Amino acid sequence: MKIAKIWVQGIVQGVGFRPTVYRIANALNLRGNIRNLGNIVEIILFENEKGVNLFLDTLKKEKPPIAKINSIELQWIDENDNEYDIYKKSNDFKILESSADFSGASVIPPDLAICDSCLKEIRDPNNRRYNYPFTACTDCGPRFTVIGSIPYDRVNTTMEDFPLCDECEDEYTDPNDRRYHAEASCCSICGPSLSLYKSDGKELAISNPLKKAVNLLDKGKILAIKGIGGTHLVAKVTDERPVKNLRKRLNRFNQPFAVMSSNLETVKTFAEVSDVEAKSLLSKERPIVVLKKSKNYYFEDNVAPELHNIGVMLPYSPLHHLLFSYTDESAYIMTSANRPGEPMMIENKEILKNLYGIADYYLLHDRKIMNRCDDSVIRYRNNELSFIRRSRGYAPEPYDLLKLLNPEIINKNANILSLGPELDVTFCIQKQGLAYVSQHIGNTNKFKTYEFLQESIEHLMNITKTSNFDTIACDMHPQFFTTQLGKELSEQFNANLTSIQHHHAHGAVLSADNSLDELVYIAADGVGYGDDGTAWGGEIIYTDIKSYERLGSLMPQKMPGGDTSTKYPIRMLTSILKNSYEEEELKTLLMKNYKDYFQYGEMEIKSLLKQLNSGLNVGITTSTGRILDSIAAALNICGKRTYEGESAMKLESFAYGAKDDIDIPIEIKKMDNRPVLDTKLILKDIMDKIASGENKKNIAAAGQEAVGKGLAEIAIEVAEKKGISTIGATGGVFYNEAITLATKKHIEDANFKFVQHRNSCAGDGSISLGQSIISSSLSK
Repeated sequence: MKIAKIWVQGIVQGVGFRPTVYRIANALNLRGNIRNLGNIVEIILFENEKGVNLFLDTLKKEKPPIAKINSIELQWIDENDNEYDIYKKSNDFKILESSADFSGASVIPPDLAICDSCLKEIRDPNNRRYNYPFTACTDCGPRFTVIGSIPYDRVNTTMEDFPLCDECEDEYTDPNDRRYHAEASCCSICGPSLSLYKSDGKELAISNPLKKAVNLLDKGKILAIKGIGGTHLVAKVTDERPVKNLRKRLNRFNQPFAVMSSNLETVKTFAEVSDVEAKSLLSKERPIVVLKKSKNYYFEDNVAPELHNIGVMLPYSPLHHLLFSYTDESAYIMTSANRPGEPMMIENKEILKNLYGIADYYLLHDRKIMNRCDDSVIRYRNNELSFIRRSRGYAPEPYDLLKLLNPEIINKNANILSLGPELDVTFCIQKQGLAYVSQHIGNTNKFKTYEFLQESIEHLMNITKTSNFDTIACDMHPQFFTTQLGKELSEQFNANLTSIQHHHAHGAVLSADNSLDELVYIAADGVGYGDDGTAWGGEIIYTDIKSYERLGSLMPQKMPGGDTSTKYPIRMLTSILKNSYEEEELKTLLMKNYKDYFQYGEMEIKSLLKQLNSGLNVGITTSTGRILDSIAAALNICGKRTYEGESAMKLESFAYGAKDDIDIPIEIKKMDNRPVLDTKLILKDIMDKIASGENKKNIAAAGQEAVGKGLAEIAIEVAEKKGISTIGATGGVFYNEAITLATKKHIEDANFKFVQHRNSCAGDGSISLGQSIISSSLSK
């Protein structure tokens, strides 16, 4: 008889993997055992080669629904090895206690939506978990948000605070039960409970806090509701009063709110839903899906003002499903409970204190959230998936870089920490060729978010069993807080510090997502610090992962006052038009059509023109975002940015449904030996069409198309010279469906293959992954 030692890596802890192996082994009459090691599952079988192969084939076919096997390593052990004598005496198959001895790479499963079996239980009046809002099993529920360390056992989660009752204990210890070692398993007797608090922090003495909370919502109150990975602010969507109150209290007057609706059929009463969008809405990850508003859209205008789309999610926790069981409302606003720029709140004391004056009531529970995790956000463009935020439901499941890219590119022995950019930050830990990208962190300009970043790094190091780093990777921008943190951590770990150019990182992610070793791509976004010290954001770049060449761009434009021109896009428009008009003519035009867009009216217009003449405090940018902002300002769509991407989003919505095609010419010029798109010409043509009385919706659509076609034209020229047949698109601009489709069509009409992000973010949420990939290639 031989001894087979099998190591299985992947998502194999906390997903019912051990009881599945137990049942398969018993069905095949195999002797042996299984246990969780620190990061993997180890299986010992006392069986011949034929029996082991049958076992492995069966396991691959019958693995648990949410398990993922990344690798299986089989080692044959000498049957006379004394180490295994204790197991040879067994005549059956056993599940052994976990061990933390192993120090390889781990895969912690993300939080998942409630499964059908648990949902059926909470709806069954005869079930002991009827109406219990924390029901979970091995197929669903919280994972990442409750785990403190590995192995993934209850003692290492926040569920340790809730000792199992006798009935739950019986389920938990029965390998034939779906709750066998379901670490989040509990019931109303032994698990977490809900409490409802008034705005002054006093608890209401009521038997059904959830039912009362819904009653208050339906009366127009604003509630803070603590969920799996954080807290939401919740309000009606059909009542103007709570929507306006929520905006006023948050000082968030324009940014769209996401909503949660009871079921797919109800979503279809206010939004258009394609087959692929429906599939994502119903998936176990339950992201927010950005959908087009339907003709019958009936929410208050202030829910998602001046946009043609709205972010929608379906209930993913038992609490959410039960919430909708007490109401006839079709949806509720469900937005993250946080102060602007700060992380979502997770601690009860913090929620009661910091949301005072914002929420009218608080529905809280007593289970600790170990890791806050915002909702994920996705969008489909022409039925192609695009991640806007990759967080709950996906993080921290790693990318296997050795499978995505040529293994010769990746240094599988390197431990790398990459810190991302400044806004929309995630970080990434790379270990043994696996890249663990964190949940959404956010804006590290805010101190609390910066603290959250550091705490999250420490925690992910803990659950991946990473104690040191060879390389710390950060952005090239010298003033980013993440750059400063990179310097500190490189000293702490005695690690190399590697600065990665922003758009190079974008390209590396795009390449990996499409398993390409080299690529010509368009990088179009708001800003990325260029290696010449200027603000890039409309670039055509070639990369072979390790290095990059900037081979084309938008025409450099003056950006007076730096970030002030980002907040007030009329300043950027003025700069671009400066040499297209006589100064007095431009001043008259601005006074007549755009005076209110300037903070200080005529006085600011005069001082701005003087600033442009002198060049004092005037930067240079090739940003596509600033061009789209300028088009939006020119068309009187948006005069002040109050949230990230506002002008471009409103421009896309304004242009949506344009009926007549009009042409805005594009011109490619040469500058510094590279082709550039003349954006000044595009803006001047837009101004001329406005003056001639052309329909503004049609102008908006044509402006977007001109930008997309112009970038595509340069990329085609570059790809032809480099002999590359594939052209990609990355950066936040490519969340815009119209620009993406215009770019795609122009590239494919020229017989090039067009690629986009598939399982990563086009925006800055995946920059840390790109930094990690490049750093790994440089350390080979």
